[in-house]
Amino acid sequence: MNALHKIIAILIFCTIATSFPVNAQSSIHSSKDEPFTIEYYYKAKWGHADEFLHLFKKNHYPLLKKETEMGHMLKVWMDQPRYHTTEDGRWDYRVTIVFKNATVANEPFDEDALKKQLFPDKETYEREEQRRFEILDAHWDLPVKTVDLEGK
Repeated sequence: MNALHKIIAILIFCTIATSFPVNAQSSIHSSKDEPFTIEYYYKAKWGHADEFLHLFKKNHYPLLKKETEMGHMLKVWMDQPRYHTTEDGRWDYRVTIVFKNATVANEPFDEDALKKQLFPDKETYEREEQRRFEILDAHWDLPVKTVDLEGK
């Protein structure tokens, strides 16, 4: 599969994932007021993890940071494995985003105005974002919930 096909597949997956009904996702939590957490995993092609991180920090993190400042997100952070795993379970970076609740996580949010503000050179931004996804072997999103080990 060439890079263009991979990008198209990723975009289709993201479109399907973000159009998933709020009711189904919010049923993961018992209360609409509970924080809703999604983990985003990125597996870079061998030798490209540093390039991915550079592009992420340059082009995507400022957008996430601004959305956090605006209150759209509660918290954003990135983790990286300390050691290696098997290739089939390997991921290079995990970005965790905590939203106020599942509704906020799934309601439409216009990022275009923020992108125009943060990245006035639209052509460079789009080229670098395309490159960020070209150098990935895989990307997946995983809504997670905390398990209460003390409760019944």
